[in-house]
Amino acid sequence: MKKTNAMRILDSKKIAYDEIEYDTSKGISGVDVAISTGENPANVYKTLVTYSKDKEYFVFVVPVGCELDLKKAANVAKTKKIDMLPQKELLNLTGYVHGGCSPIGMKKLFKTFIDISAKGKEYIFVSGGKVGLQVKINPDDILKVTNVKYEDIVK
Repeated sequence: MKKTNAMRILDSKKIAYDEIEYDTSKGISGVDVAISTGENPANVYKTLVTYSKDKEYFVFVVPVGCELDLKKAANVAKTKKIDMLPQKELLNLTGYVHGGCSPIGMKKLFKTFIDISAKGKEYIFVSGGKVGLQVKINPDDILKVTNVKYEDIVK
């Protein structure tokens, strides 16, 4: 398999991860990924990109079965209000497409927040940087390659 930017970054920092490929024919939502990989949805996380009215961008990593709480998210980002980034702007901003957006290896290092539910877990799944690929990684290792904090950010 050709390495993605996320995987190259993890390799360069000598961070252990497993590549998990999954069947995209039944869908690419986070829940579809959990079903396709046979993983507990509580361990599969999706990457969401948001913006403020001042055009500051923030990344949130939350369990696939949960919804990002925009008020909590704005609070931890220290801004009044945030909105979800329109899908059509994702590739240009991050270098990743919808369904393949990884918190690791975006074009810029945005402030990133992982839901507190990941703290202390042995591993979580996040996108590996393309549709059909996840990386199984210790969440603390994500902190080593991104500008990330654990926070309570889901409803």
